[in-house]
Amino acid sequence: MSDAAAAPEAEEKPKKPIVKIILAVVALVVLVAGTMVATLFITGFFNKPVPTADQMMAEGAAPDGGHGAPAADGHGAPKADAHGAPKADAHGEKKAEGGKEGGPPKLNKKSPDSPRFEYTYNQLEREFLVNLAGSRKVMSVQIAVMTRYDDRVVENIKKHEFALRSVVMDAMRMTGEADLAKPDFRKDLAIKIRDAMNTLLEKYEDFGGIEEIYFTSFIVQ
Repeated sequence: MSDAAAAPEAEEKPKKPIVKIILAVVALVVLVAGTMVATLFITGFFNKPVPTADQMMAEGAAPDGGHGAPAADGHGAPKADAHGAPKADAHGEKKAEGGKEGGPPKLNKKSPDSPRFEYTYNQLEREFLVNLAGSRKVMSVQIAVMTRYDDRVVENIKKHEFALRSVVMDAMRMTGEADLAKPDFRKDLAIKIRDAMNTLLEKYEDFGGIEEIYFTSFIVQ
């Protein structure tokens, strides 16, 4: 009987080392997991805030212009691409150098291309014949213009000849017989005609350029 009772006890003894091994492995796993969790807590992993939608959109712009907004230079302006073309703005419009869109700034036609030109004279071929204001007398004149600008002035005079003849005769019709006796009558009339012609040219060509008016023929009868 004693031998039969001792046999089961002998069979149970080998199981104890296996249980110890399992417990050791479990303890090791728990220790490793605890170490990892503690490390994450220490590094602040669990304290990192969740980014908002606006932050995600703002961070989505790649600094090199790959998938987001174009990269900016040191002054905040968009950089040109590899071919030198300017980047488009927020509305898709390309900005041109020089301050304006679509090309260089328009030249001011009131300024000559050079500070000085040779004197140029041009006589209008047809005479101007009008009645004096409140009188039966008529005044017939031929005029020449002087300019120090380029050929644009003479070309514009020929181009708008009919309109210029009209404004010249309108200025002449304001003359009365009493005006003929004034010492500076012809000088004043020349100024009126010059101003009237320049005003019309500036209206249609943005440039007058007539500096003096000369009478090459002046008849009142």
